[in-house]
Amino acid sequence: MLVNIDTTASLESFRKFIIVSTCKSFIPESYFRDYEVFPEREDGPGAIYIEAVDKVTLKRIREMTFVNAKDILGIIYSSKSGNTQLKWRQIRKKSGKVNGTASPNALVNLVESGVLTQEWVDDYLESAQNLNKSTNQSNESSESNPSPAV
Repeated sequence: MLVNIDTTASLESFRKFIIVSTCKSFIPESYFRDYEVFPEREDGPGAIYIEAVDKVTLKRIREMTFVNAKDILGIIYSSKSGNTQLKWRQIRKKSGKVNGTASPNALVNLVESGVLTQEWVDDYLESAQNLNKSTNQSNESSESNPSPAV
């Protein structure tokens, strides 16, 4: 089940989401602590692109290229599976809008990084369950009361 995401988020929370989702186990501690360092990944499955006014390549570790980026305008994130496709677009300074689709695994990472709250996910799941109940009830009632044949 993919979830549509449309929310506001800080640049730092989206940066943490990318790190948690891709390179938490091997990012150097100094890069993790530096708010201007972002991971990027080449085009193809799992591409991550940082659009910034000023960007300098620091180091390549495994499939990730770490960049020092200032004045971030946008970030495009795709999971390797292709199930999660998210974009962060700057609204003002370090605040932005996140939209796209996320897998259940990405939802966990979005909550862990602070892009989404657990309450948001709980509300989403509750509304999805209510929608399923009403859909199932309408299907059952149409099956028990078939339309007259013409």
